[in-house]
Amino acid sequence: MSDTRALSHLAFQAVRAAEDAAIAAYDWIGLGEKESADQAAVDALRTGLNAMEMRGRIVIGEGERDEAPMLFIGEEVGTGSGPEIDIALDPLEGTTLTAKGMENALAVLSLSPRGELLHAPDTYMDKIAVGPGYPAGVIDLDASPEDNVKSLAKAKNCPTSQITVCILERERHQFIVDGVKAAGARVRMIPEGDVAGLMGAAGLGAGADMYIGRGGAPEGVLAASALRCIGGQMQTRLHFRTDDERDRARRIGVTDLDRKYDLKEMASGHCIFIAAGVTDGDLVDGVKVSNGQVHTHTMLLDSADQSVRRIRSTRPHG
Repeated sequence: MSDTRALSHLAFQAVRAAEDAAIAAYDWIGLGEKESADQAAVDALRTGLNAMEMRGRIVIGEGERDEAPMLFIGEEVGTGSGPEIDIALDPLEGTTLTAKGMENALAVLSLSPRGELLHAPDTYMDKIAVGPGYPAGVIDLDASPEDNVKSLAKAKNCPTSQITVCILERERHQFIVDGVKAAGARVRMIPEGDVAGLMGAAGLGAGADMYIGRGGAPEGVLAASALRCIGGQMQTRLHFRTDDERDRARRIGVTDLDRKYDLKEMASGHCIFIAAGVTDGDLVDGVKVSNGQVHTHTMLLDSADQSVRRIRSTRPHG
């Protein structure tokens, strides 16, 4: 079986694993216990992945072995037979969103044949992204926010006032907000969850044309795999705060610490991307429980045919 066929064969098993993680996190929505919500999602997702017939390896996970007891970078998952698969995941993207009962919490994972996802360390990453349909080079990580807005408006043949930029609400991003406003464009601030923010700016969610900002490198790789499935442009660069973070990058094989990555360098081949809703959001609906049934809503993207599937499932609860 080819790598593409083998990966597609695993897709719906992976959807079930993501649904399990979302359902596990559901029980903690609004309780203010983000660590408990995250652990519940981790346990459920790990169990689901270990039931899949594959030789899976976590390349983006909960942290390094000494920081995370489960789903750590380098952990082997699956039955130990079948195709070699690299996995990027965030069992609960939006732990604070879940704890506070806010929108856009997701269980997220991406699968690719071995060696086709960037092995990014658990550090920060500067990111810029737009969706498909624009000429190459329409965005540039090294250009100012104002110049990127003007470039995108020119490509869309519209005034800058019709451009909306999604930005993670952090003090460090004030210069981005100022630049976007200086260009005459609009700002859409999000409190957390930059995977959903990046995907929304690529046309899968609501309310933005571009994403700019600094967030987690793991989330950047996950978003890149989603964009690889639907098209679009993305540029990133790792951002290190300490020598320990630089050493961590070197340990997993990053040699050029200042490199600017494009989309194909982050997700170079066939990708399956899955996002299951925990709470209601721009991409998918959250988990619902009624009359002894649990209802889930999951997005499944496949780069092999650039398909976007939204899957609604119902099963007995508990």
